[in-house]
Amino acid sequence: MRILKKLFFVLTPLFLFSNTNSAFAYIEKDTAIIRVMNKAAGKTQQISIPVGKNTKVEGLDILVRNCKQSDPFDAENYFVFLEIYTKTDGRIFSGWMNRNEPGENPLQNDTYDVWIEKCE
Repeated sequence: MRILKKLFFVLTPLFLFSNTNSAFAYIEKDTAIIRVMNKAAGKTQQISIPVGKNTKVEGLDILVRNCKQSDPFDAENYFVFLEIYTKTDGRIFSGWMNRNEPGENPLQNDTYDVWIEKCE
C-alpha cells in the first residue's frame, strides 16, 4: 500500500504538468475545394463541393462527408472525408485526405487522381 501511495505522489505531478494533450482543434468548413485529374484526357480541374452534397465530375460521383481546417495557430492544413464512385466499379475510395500529406491517402486509379486543395 505504501508503494502505491509513493507511486501516486510521484506520477500524479508528472501526468498533470506534462504536455500530453493530444487533442487538436479543428474548424468545420462548409465546402471542399478538390482537384481532379483525368489522366486519359490530360485534363485537370478544380471543383468546389459543398459538404453533404454529391457531385458528378468527369466519370466520378464525389460525396464530401466532412471538411476541416486545422487550428489557425498550427500549421495550416485541411482534411476532407470523401466517398468516390464510378458507374463501372462502384465505390473506389472512401476515407480522409490530408492536404499537407497528399501521398498518405490519395485516390490514384488508372484514369483519375483526386486530391484536396482546401476547405472554405
